[in-house]
Amino acid sequence: MPDPEPLEDRLGRRPVLESRLAFEGRVWDVRRERVDLGPAGVVTRDFVDHTGAVAVLALDAQDRAVVIQQYRHPVGAADWEIPAGLLDVDGEPPHLTAARELAEEADLRAGRWSVLVDHWSSPGGSSESLRTYLARDLTEVPEEERHERHGEELGMPTRRVPLGELVDGVLEGRLHSPTLVIAVLAADALRRRDWVGLRPVDSPWPQRSPGRGR
Repeated sequence: MPDPEPLEDRLGRRPVLESRLAFEGRVWDVRRERVDLGPAGVVTRDFVDHTGAVAVLALDAQDRAVVIQQYRHPVGAADWEIPAGLLDVDGEPPHLTAARELAEEADLRAGRWSVLVDHWSSPGGSSESLRTYLARDLTEVPEEERHERHGEELGMPTRRVPLGELVDGVLEGRLHSPTLVIAVLAADALRRRDWVGLRPVDSPWPQRSPGRGR
């Protein structure tokens, strides 16, 4: 028998019979849609209609990853994360959004960029798709050019942690940010392969979030 084809998610939106805005938020909305699933019938789904996001796993020459700590009110915790941001600037390529977020949140620039991993944050309840980049050859943003942080980003702790220590933190249940978890485990796996499998920074992204309101 021939070998089965590699697993791949199949894109294809089912017919939407009705769509309405159930809640309009500051960052994302909640949409209610009636969807025709064919033989499975018509179902109603409420989901977070999200603009999508990017994140950056920045590794220095010692394979230390840059992490930041932010308070996240829904879970009542100050969690350790990697720099990230919404795709909320029309027409801005996602890797440039990632570079901007790295500069604004960690005061860093990178000379080498690759696509590390893509994922849907919660496909049963949100349209958010997130692309994480691997950034290397790091340099500091000059003091006079640094972004002035406000609000929840004010005084945000930043650390450089060996990638292996982050893997331990994930597996021991001490680190919980899903983007950090996925990025750290993906980077550890690729590092064991001498980074074979990294994708170019401008790789196609057909699974990208369609955006609020589509």
